[in-house]
Amino acid sequence: MEQKKGLEHKITFASLLIALGIIYGDIGTSPLYTFKAIIGTKEITEQLVLGGVSCIFWTLVLQTTVKYVWLTLKADNEGEGGIFSLYSLVRKYGKKLILPTMIGAAALMADGIITPAVTVTSAVEGLTMIDHLKHISPVPIVILIVSGIFFFQRFGSQNVGKAFGPIMTVWFTMLMILGLLQIFHYPSVIKALNPYYAYNLLTHYPHGFWILGAVFLCTTGAEALYSDLGHCGRRNIRITWAFVKICLVINYLGQAAWLLHQPSSLLEGRNPFFEIMPSWFLIAGIIIATFAAIIASQALISGSFTLINEAINLNFWQRVQVKQPTEAKGQIYIPSVNLTLWIGCILIVLYFRDSVKMEAAYGLAITITMMTTTFLLSYFLLYKLKWNKLIVITFLFTFSIIEISFFIANIVKFQEGGYITVLVGTIFFLVMYSSYYGRKINNRYTKFTQLGKFTEKITALSEDTNIPKLATHLIYLTKADRRDQIEEIIIDSIFSKKPKRADIYWFFHINRTNHPYTLNYEISELVNDKIIKIVVNIGFRIQPKTELYFKQIICDLIEKKELNLPLKDNAVSKYNHELDYRFVIIEKFLSIENEFSLHEGFVLNSYFFLKHWAQSDENAFGLDKTSVNIEAVPLVYNSVQKINLTRQQGK
Repeated sequence: MEQKKGLEHKITFASLLIALGIIYGDIGTSPLYTFKAIIGTKEITEQLVLGGVSCIFWTLVLQTTVKYVWLTLKADNEGEGGIFSLYSLVRKYGKKLILPTMIGAAALMADGIITPAVTVTSAVEGLTMIDHLKHISPVPIVILIVSGIFFFQRFGSQNVGKAFGPIMTVWFTMLMILGLLQIFHYPSVIKALNPYYAYNLLTHYPHGFWILGAVFLCTTGAEALYSDLGHCGRRNIRITWAFVKICLVINYLGQAAWLLHQPSSLLEGRNPFFEIMPSWFLIAGIIIATFAAIIASQALISGSFTLINEAINLNFWQRVQVKQPTEAKGQIYIPSVNLTLWIGCILIVLYFRDSVKMEAAYGLAITITMMTTTFLLSYFLLYKLKWNKLIVITFLFTFSIIEISFFIANIVKFQEGGYITVLVGTIFFLVMYSSYYGRKINNRYTKFTQLGKFTEKITALSEDTNIPKLATHLIYLTKADRRDQIEEIIIDSIFSKKPKRADIYWFFHINRTNHPYTLNYEISELVNDKIIKIVVNIGFRIQPKTELYFKQIICDLIEKKELNLPLKDNAVSKYNHELDYRFVIIEKFLSIENEFSLHEGFVLNSYFFLKHWAQSDENAFGLDKTSVNIEAVPLVYNSVQKINLTRQQGK
């Protein structure tokens, strides 16, 4: 861990280049569509253009620079960031923080479905500006590119990722140069940095407040700055953001300068971003923009994998298959998430067909994520950084006003397509809600007993040669975190109709920690060389490999002579010297002998329905199927109290 922290603070040219390639894809490609969305079908006036670029500038200053780059990056969880890392830091300070976290994460996932679609479509639509390609439909090209991005996720992005930094450096340099060319011709546009123009637009322009819905597009990628903290480190992000922000602001000013001095009073479907390009550079500019859009999509997809992986480890999501396509630490691939995002993106492209309609629906859900981040961050500032309560209240009030304003301005997007992201976000939320609370209700009804009461009986069973031996080592996965407790169903399993005899009984408890990369274990022997309790502490970003952990623990104990059985006695037989062990997994299912309240019925039925489609426990815990016994146990939470069944008397 210390090594990781040291790397985080190391500033090199390579680390800055990596930060440019990983973090800024979403916010860095916003010039493709933000100003076009602000102008829309409205008449181009000085008040609208200068007010629009002023709003963009101050949104980047307040929302991105102050809130995210300066404040939120302080919420460093062992070098990791993101809404789940923030929640892990503050969850002990408030029981009700769980719901805002779920809402924020669900909204982030939902808005992520539309991001690749709108970004790639905005870039590809530049082709329609070329004379011979004006009537081409960008939809098939967008679908092909988006499908390619998702297809190559299974191979990992480590190799192509090396090119992300240089490509994004070219992209931001292009943004700055294109903007400067326009500003040199019309330097008076710089006055728009005065906040008066933003105030004038919002208060005096007809329906000016609602323009904030389009302005918000310039900062939709700010959440990614925090989510990617672990990949680049706080200082690398802060240094590169200075360069990125300058390039973005200059490009927006350049688009504003062009808008103020072009002859037409309406955009008529044109995109200011491509209009400020010299005609000879247009094809190259479109290619660079498309690569930048691909990188933005790649970063968002990788971020979605990380988000769901953390949700699984925090019990917010059913266990699904998680793969590591390369040896790069932290790089994962989740096939089910990849498929879901791909289908969602394709449907978005087919439904909206052009970026203008996508822009109208874009951003609604992400405002919810930002509001929940602000709420959680206030707890971090108050309880972890020990800020003065009045300062924290001022922070919460200020950014709540800003983000609630953005949310209200984005409400109009609901009927224009925003309902899609809200609907998808609701589905993600319900999955998280039922997964978390279903498990919680399940745990509440799980009965524990004192393991000490059964040690003599277990020892007697172990030594009873009349009972066939199942394995030398018999391992149960247990939720009991106390060394002296065990679930009653595990005791029932040991002393079932066919008792399970073993030389050593192991009870394995996996404890998820608030730190991302913890990996250690604790051991307690209740009966020497007979009954052993193991607690493995695993960080929320690590995938469990329980079988490998068990083998290592066995080797450690034998090497330190803490386990008296010689290694040869642990083997299957004298003909096979492999370690002889069996894991027992107890799979619960919902008994029909239950009566529930409406809430518990919905949560539990949803939980077990999702569990049916989720990854099996043996795969989730890293167990080989050949070494696992699975037992099904019916769960009765609230049994039917009375059955009105009467016997009919014979005639």
